[in-house]
Amino acid sequence: MSDRVPALATPSAMHPESWRLCAQVETWARGRGLVLGDPDTSPLGRARCERLAARVLPSAELARVDLFARWLTWTLALDDAMDHPPLADSGSAVHAVYDDLLRAMRRGHARPGARPLEAALVELWHATSTDMSRDWRRRFMLQMEAHRDGCAEESVNRRIRHVPTEAEYASLRRRACGPFMYDLVEPVLGVELPARLLRTPRWKTLATGVADVVAWSNDLASHDLESARGDVHDLPAVLSRARGLDAAQAAAAVVDRIVDRLDEAWTAARKLPEMLDRLDLTVAQRAAAAQVVKVLLDTPRAHLDWLAESGRYEAGSAPGTLRLDALASLR
Repeated sequence: MSDRVPALATPSAMHPESWRLCAQVETWARGRGLVLGDPDTSPLGRARCERLAARVLPSAELARVDLFARWLTWTLALDDAMDHPPLADSGSAVHAVYDDLLRAMRRGHARPGARPLEAALVELWHATSTDMSRDWRRRFMLQMEAHRDGCAEESVNRRIRHVPTEAEYASLRRRACGPFMYDLVEPVLGVELPARLLRTPRWKTLATGVADVVAWSNDLASHDLESARGDVHDLPAVLSRARGLDAAQAAAAVVDRIVDRLDEAWTAARKLPEMLDRLDLTVAQRAAAAQVVKVLLDTPRAHLDWLAESGRYEAGSAPGTLRLDALASLR
């Protein structure tokens, strides 16, 4: 893979103070009711979100890395809820839960007796949005709504036993894979990108390309567990159904897609400087764009390294060959 994808050949850096994060994030998650009991007994407890945050943001201020790790923890807690009844097969239930979350964000406080997800979200939103513009806050809320709609669509698919087609899958997966997390890079870095940059085709290719690579790599890691519970919302399952592939062939096809998509993202990134000139951005805006681009391009390898050290996708038995072979070829 290093010959095919040079960007994935070098291991990601780790924040020098990452050792402090584990206890901080675990204490926060326990205190908010997101992790209960022994952390090793739940996928969320085993996830080690602070390791992913420390790899994605190896040079950021530690407090900001901690905030990003808390958002990751909250997002995976929500994802776990979406994967199990009553949300797993009810689009209306997904909308009901998410509407409570969005109302709490707009209201600025959780309801009395609110579930942990709602109370923790309000806390995170206060810590994140205070110094951001109204445009950024609106953009973030729209991404949350996109996530809601993607999760609801997946729930309906499970209920009616519909396997997404290849054409349907990329957009659906992108919406259901926490798209708002990429917008958090700006407040964590203390910058904000101009809307006219975000609307350009090259920026969209970069941003969606990175999101797809992360989502599809995650699909390889989670495929065995999802297959065991009959879930078909991962790219190996989609390609296997559409093309009649066995597990090894499906994994290889996913790797091919990751290679092509990451190449598209890097090509768009290399062409960004000339576009920034045409947009007549200020020196500060160009510097902000450069910081965000670096984080985005570093994220796929950071995510792969996290997949190798996280216990989130461990099952009771040893992981199957699909996960091990596919991820080994990416490392």
